[in-house]
Amino acid sequence: MPRGRYALHDPHDHTPLGVEQFHCAPGHAGWRYVSQLSSPSGNRTGSVDLTIDALGRPLRLELQTTDWRVRGAALDGVTWVRTDASGEHATEGNVAAHTFTGMSPAFLVAAARLLRLAPGAEPTRLRLVALTAPVLAPRTLDQSWALLKSEAHATDSGPLTVETYQVSDADTGEVQTVHLAGDVVLAAPGIELEDLDTPPSTFPL
Repeated sequence: MPRGRYALHDPHDHTPLGVEQFHCAPGHAGWRYVSQLSSPSGNRTGSVDLTIDALGRPLRLELQTTDWRVRGAALDGVTWVRTDASGEHATEGNVAAHTFTGMSPAFLVAAARLLRLAPGAEPTRLRLVALTAPVLAPRTLDQSWALLKSEAHATDSGPLTVETYQVSDADTGEVQTVHLAGDVVLAAPGIELEDLDTPPSTFPL
């Protein structure tokens, strides 16, 4: 069960956005990721709890910020309920999309697991519902994912397979590179892995 810390920053001007302390592990349901987020000054700003099934579909998602909470899952596309901190005002939503996305590295791992791409294969289009702090307002977007390469690297604890993805935004044309090892993001725009206490977990085939 990997435990570690990601540093989050603005991918354009590198302004620090905070820290995400996480732990994650494959399980009988598929894979679960839980994290606590804090500001650069150390104040708690939210949390992430995501469970995906063996095929990479979101079984359960709960995002929380200081003022908002979203609960979602794969149901007739993806379905969610967004509430304020008091829980008095709730809005429901449903979109014909594949999964959710947001600032958390968890969403990159989940998307890669959902797609299961082969190196060098044609890019695959993915429709996502983006939920971005601090207000977690849903926005539908399309991305194109391609697995550029998968390489094994020798480490003290054995071979580590690193996958390099190219992720393109269908609306803006912006292209990003994402590096994954098992269920851990090694590097991605706006994400830096600062600490990891155990090797990444590998998913069953």
